[in-house]
Amino acid sequence: MIATGHVSADNAIKTPQFWLLWTVLLCNVTAGIGLLEQAALMVQDFFRNDAGVSTVTVAAAAGFVGFLSMFNMAGRFVWSSVSDYLGRKVNYIIYLGVGMVAYFFLATAGGTSMVLFIALCALIASFYGGGFATIPAYLRDMFGTFEVGAIHGRLLTAWSTAGILGPLIINRLLDAQGEPGTLEAANYRTPLLTMVAILAVGFVANLLVKPVNARYQEPDTLDPIAEPAH
Repeated sequence: MIATGHVSADNAIKTPQFWLLWTVLLCNVTAGIGLLEQAALMVQDFFRNDAGVSTVTVAAAAGFVGFLSMFNMAGRFVWSSVSDYLGRKVNYIIYLGVGMVAYFFLATAGGTSMVLFIALCALIASFYGGGFATIPAYLRDMFGTFEVGAIHGRLLTAWSTAGILGPLIINRLLDAQGEPGTLEAANYRTPLLTMVAILAVGFVANLLVKPVNARYQEPDTLDPIAEPAH
């Protein structure tokens, strides 16, 4: 699904494809930031002994956040490269679809095994990084090379929105359970399942993406690399 024509930034925001991809990025980033926002406290709360004391030290929790950051970075390299072979839409099906499964198991079974917990969180972090890195190529496939930088800049408003929305959702839902750092795994179930629902919205939006109608494209005589005349 690669565009043969080119769409200007002004026309791009008039297309349903732009707003579908805006929603896709919003949901993917919201879920990723939602996890990273509470990762240190969450790993401590998920693993407590019979006396209610966390078996994860503060230093280990900080190291866990660093570990997730490495997967976030690695996801940007690995998943964006994989998208060259699978296609951008298929990659986002993976990010969002497998992400839903990962969040579901994190919510329902994450506290049963430290290895499972770490593996699920690392996978989610990699999808966050991969989704962020793949979106410029997805835009190029949809709208061509003409003004794709400007289109990407406008789409990044979804990232800014998610930077507020992710922590806000997680913090509000956790505050209703008590104070993070003093909770148990069961208290995270509602916030994590909410992330499943958010990813489901992005998953549907991605499935609805189709080639841009030719009426939005620039005339064939326009050089797709050159700047428009003013």
